[in-house]
Amino acid sequence: MVEIELDGQKVEVPPGSMVMHAAEKAGTYIPHFCYHKKLSIAASCRMCLVEVEKAPKPMPACATPVTMGMIVRTKSDKAIKAQQSVMEFLLINHPLDCPICDQGGECQLQDLAVGYGGGASRYEEEKRVVFHKDVGPLISMEEMSRCIHCTRCVRFGQEIGGVMELGMSHRGEHAEIETFVGQSVDSELSGNMIDICPVGALTSKPFRYSARTWELSRRKSVSPHDSTGANLIIQVKNHKVMRVVPLENDAVNECWIADRDRFSYEAVNSEDRLTSPMLKQGGEWTTVDWQTALEYVANGLRQVKADHGANAIGVLASPHSTLEELALAGALVRGLGSQNIDTRLRHADFSNTTAAGSARWLGMPIASLSTLQRVLVVGSNLRKDHPLFAQRIRQAARKGCQVSALHAQSQDWAMPVRHEVLADSSSWVSALAGVAVAVAQEAGVQAPVAAEVTDAARAVAKSLLGGEQKAILLGNAAAHHEKAASLLSLANWIGQQTGAAVGYLSEAANTVGAQLVSALPGQVGLNAGQMLGGGLKAAILLNTEPAFDSAAGDAGLKSASMVVTLSPFKANLDISDVLLPIAPFTETSGSFVNAEGRLQSFHAVVKPLGETRPAWKVIRVLGNLMGLPGFDAESSQAVLAAVLPGASAGEMVAASRLSNADAGLGPAAADQSPSKVQPCVASIYQLDSLVRRASSLQLTADARAAEGAHA
Repeated sequence: MVEIELDGQKVEVPPGSMVMHAAEKAGTYIPHFCYHKKLSIAASCRMCLVEVEKAPKPMPACATPVTMGMIVRTKSDKAIKAQQSVMEFLLINHPLDCPICDQGGECQLQDLAVGYGGGASRYEEEKRVVFHKDVGPLISMEEMSRCIHCTRCVRFGQEIGGVMELGMSHRGEHAEIETFVGQSVDSELSGNMIDICPVGALTSKPFRYSARTWELSRRKSVSPHDSTGANLIIQVKNHKVMRVVPLENDAVNECWIADRDRFSYEAVNSEDRLTSPMLKQGGEWTTVDWQTALEYVANGLRQVKADHGANAIGVLASPHSTLEELALAGALVRGLGSQNIDTRLRHADFSNTTAAGSARWLGMPIASLSTLQRVLVVGSNLRKDHPLFAQRIRQAARKGCQVSALHAQSQDWAMPVRHEVLADSSSWVSALAGVAVAVAQEAGVQAPVAAEVTDAARAVAKSLLGGEQKAILLGNAAAHHEKAASLLSLANWIGQQTGAAVGYLSEAANTVGAQLVSALPGQVGLNAGQMLGGGLKAAILLNTEPAFDSAAGDAGLKSASMVVTLSPFKANLDISDVLLPIAPFTETSGSFVNAEGRLQSFHAVVKPLGETRPAWKVIRVLGNLMGLPGFDAESSQAVLAAVLPGASAGEMVAASRLSNADAGLGPAAADQSPSKVQPCVASIYQLDSLVRRASSLQLTADARAAEGAHA
């Protein structure tokens, strides 16, 4: 450790640290613009000038390495005069548009100008003007005259997003931050540039001019999309969600969120919201009260049970539903005498399960992804399926991690992929078996199977046998594969031989939680494929649209006597008989368990819209109407305490309940015959009902590309 004196206080920091790091440790604030703790050091704004004893002039705190015995003064006359001079230069060309600036009230330049700016400007010449730029539907660059060239956005793209979409062109007073020849900003993490811009140059296009920052209430929540479980701050005005920004949590999402976490809030304010219960009568939809709708559902379920038996009733639930909703849905269907409940809507192999009440998971803490030295990703478009996991693995790759991939085609993950095994999804099992045989040959052990070894497989095997921290990560396509169990057994064998952790990246916010509360069919229950194939006479669709969310589609539900949709939106209109309006994540309390097994609870941030009710309450009342026991919980917290006793929010669930062990198969039994169906995987902005209805996200390049591919 290196000891320095900072404003008369002794501070110890590791060798190689900068004066800024020492100041952070000491709790001393040094004004700055270009410095950001997650980005490389640029030292371009010079706002952090401090006095270092024996140095001939003030030094930038962000770029001055500490030395033993260094004496630093951050508040001396010399330091403060230097900072005031820099502020005068920064304000020379800055437009005087604070009254109409969207960043007003949360602008670093505005805050620091109060402390370090002069009362009047000595500059009398004309200010420079920078022409506005259109860079896509998410980020506004309408007022680039405000830019102070801190280059945070440029460094974010290079280092975190992995794509240098913004850069600085020209020099001197002609310098501008812009895209390359009129291109748009298309990164799936691009919205973070808005957060880190210290002035109002980059602002949110959907939020722009809709509210002042001091008018907004700030409430914590958790993202309902992918399995990261990103922590959010949702900003509300007049009981309406206006904006979503990240809540810093280094163990989960650091200080970043993906664009779908940030902009999907548009859906909760969309015209597609369902605000009252509706019944289909004579082919026409009629608005009814809750009592009428719930009694209709209860009577219908009783009738189907009497006519066809309880096994003709089933629940198809979204893995984006909360733990509480899934637990009560399972209790409802089992109370009726059926075991038909499933959340694995896109799966093709339903044998790939672990013991009841336990779950497949990431196999390691999320934070460990940043420190991996070797990783093999099987069947995932990593960057689009899991943007924040990809960002962590990108950080590991920047430090030398060797990234390998087994997938159907080369994809741009915005990071160096050292080795690729390319194979059609129908032959992924034999391709992974080739890697297993190569590992056996390199390690001098008995191969578990016979398979052809390609040069690419041998390169992956050699990579996995090196390094210390390593992982084999199975993506959405591997989890939804027709031979998912065979892929897992081979991955486990490779993991045992190489010392790599094996885990699932997990598709949805509550994929792990759904397994923990047994939102899966019992021994004689029908799985999602069988239910969607026409196995039901009464179907309850919880927060899901089978036409978009499942591998089988919704054609098999058209033969059902009654289909009940619980959704925040007017969904499944052609197949449903009843629509019950349930609250999206912003209007209900609940819990998700993310890929690493972390339980995270959240509260409603706004009142339910119209006649909308939280789904757990709707299912509870339905259970009471049916006369079933166990539907007396007064709060979602009471439901959680009953289904996960002893678990506390923010903590990991018991390790004994997380397992990626083979489903009794073993690598020798891996089925290498070609699979018959392609894995069903949602594109980045088709994952769930919220992102599908977020208008700005649907205008992005990713959404348009997916639409073109689908067409």
